[in-house]
Amino acid sequence: LQDLKEKMRELLPLLPVLEQYKADSRLIGHLKDEVRNLSGILLAIQEEMGAYDYEELQQRVLLLEARLHACLQKLGCGKLTGVSNPITIRASGSRFGSWMTDTMTPSADSRVWYMDGYYKGRRVLEFRSLTDFVSGQNFVQHLLPHPWAGTGHVVFNGSLYYNKFQSNVAVRYHFRSRSVLVQRSLAGAGYNNTFPYSWGGFSDIDFMVDENGLWAVYTTNQNAGNIVVSRLDPHSLEVLRSWDTGYPKRSAGESFMICGVLYVTNSHLAGAKIYFAYYTNTSSYEYTDIPFHNQYSHISMLDYNPRERVLYTWNNGHQVVYNVTLFHVVKTDGE
Repeated sequence: LQDLKEKMRELLPLLPVLEQYKADSRLIGHLKDEVRNLSGILLAIQEEMGAYDYEELQQRVLLLEARLHACLQKLGCGKLTGVSNPITIRASGSRFGSWMTDTMTPSADSRVWYMDGYYKGRRVLEFRSLTDFVSGQNFVQHLLPHPWAGTGHVVFNGSLYYNKFQSNVAVRYHFRSRSVLVQRSLAGAGYNNTFPYSWGGFSDIDFMVDENGLWAVYTTNQNAGNIVVSRLDPHSLEVLRSWDTGYPKRSAGESFMICGVLYVTNSHLAGAKIYFAYYTNTSSYEYTDIPFHNQYSHISMLDYNPRERVLYTWNNGHQVVYNVTLFHVVKTDGE
């Protein structure tokens, strides 16, 4: 009897965990129902395509996409707890540059974009696949109408977002039409090495995408050089909301967003670690100590891709990726 009592005591701490599993299971059930509902709506849209004009059909599809994205976000987001060892994909280009895949396309689209250099560049290479990128074959060239500054570019849903050289202007360049769809000034944002990362390189304005959408990281004189995080409308480039993190940008090696959280490294050199995290959902921060192996000792670009769950890095002329480990928390609508 005493042994049984002891075993029962050991099981007691599991009760809250089981309750959480029950709650999570209920939420997952609701999400399954929502996905089935969305599938039905999509089927109805396909059957009724002739009944709508293009604009109305586009709005229905966008609404559908937003609801599905909300489902995936509830199941997929989490807190960063670890970063893998680096995986070198290719060694090419100069010491500084940027490379990326689209953060919001079907998995079958494996195109890679490559931008060598950190200022006054206009040439973007588009490779058909990662295999072609590794071999340096099968690419097309885009010549941007405006040169770029820094390496904080991102490709999101078929468009390149970048900082126009010698300005605080954000540019959205559409690859298919080979044209600039919109450009807009980020009010008060520093440029031309006024507030770069610790490595310099005109890295004043850094665009990034996570599960929540498009962001810009920069700083202004008004907030004394501390990092500002702004969420942007990807179509108009309007600032939807901004947060002052309180972290000095010149002390940051690089930064990236995951699930609405800005993670900052404390150096661009060897010995760097992920040192600081700012949570936009609660407007709070914490200091972290997540090891980050900087194999080639000089990082000039670091971005998260939410579609692939990896970090893309340009490290001293090497194109490198890291897998990330997230602690998943299933969110309910009330949280």
